[in-house]
Amino acid sequence: MTAERVLELITTLDLHPGDRMPTENELAKRLGTSRTVVREAIKILSALGRVRAQKGRGLYVADDPGMLGGSGSPFFLPTDLEHVYMLFEFRRSLEMEASRLAARRATPTELRAIEQAVDDYRTAHQTSDSELLLRSDDNFHANVAAAAHNFFLAVAIREARRLQSQSNVIGLQSTLGGHTAEAVEEHAAVYVAIRNGQPEAAAHAAADHIDNTLEDYRQEIQRRIFSRAVPE
Repeated sequence: MTAERVLELITTLDLHPGDRMPTENELAKRLGTSRTVVREAIKILSALGRVRAQKGRGLYVADDPGMLGGSGSPFFLPTDLEHVYMLFEFRRSLEMEASRLAARRATPTELRAIEQAVDDYRTAHQTSDSELLLRSDDNFHANVAAAAHNFFLAVAIREARRLQSQSNVIGLQSTLGGHTAEAVEEHAAVYVAIRNGQPEAAAHAAADHIDNTLEDYRQEIQRRIFSRAVPE
């Protein structure tokens, strides 16, 4: 689906809301398709709130809050623990299916992108590079979702991760140091299963990763509760 490929290109080019996109002609050349096909894809992405076309100015990445709502939406904000746990449950099912489909559908180029994200995450852990750690973690999950070749699944995963990053509202960071070393190997396990074309192994590896990340959150929450309970 061309719309999905345009979305993947936005991620590859590291474009953010408000950034100008390549023209329709440039997109057609990059994607190896016709301008007519690209134009139809842009219409779909515009309807979904992912791209904004400004007459006479070009195409821009939209700043739409997304299909699961944003900071101004009452639909969801992870401001209490129950919401955070529900979000992990939601992400678990999404990431399992994305990994399962990626094991069946990933192209060689997509496999290299996933592998690169795994390597970058490992390097970030070894060098204590927090910025690279967050970026490579995002790239890993986005690349697995892209390899599933399901536009709506990729969007849902991106939105769920965006919402999860808001968990700092209750005083937590999106990436906790205690789980990073294990996450390095968990990412690698998902990649190996996808590369080997093992859908169920990939799904189970993804589930283990989400479950272990959730356990890290729970431990951090418990630590903070008990530390606050100790009188000074």
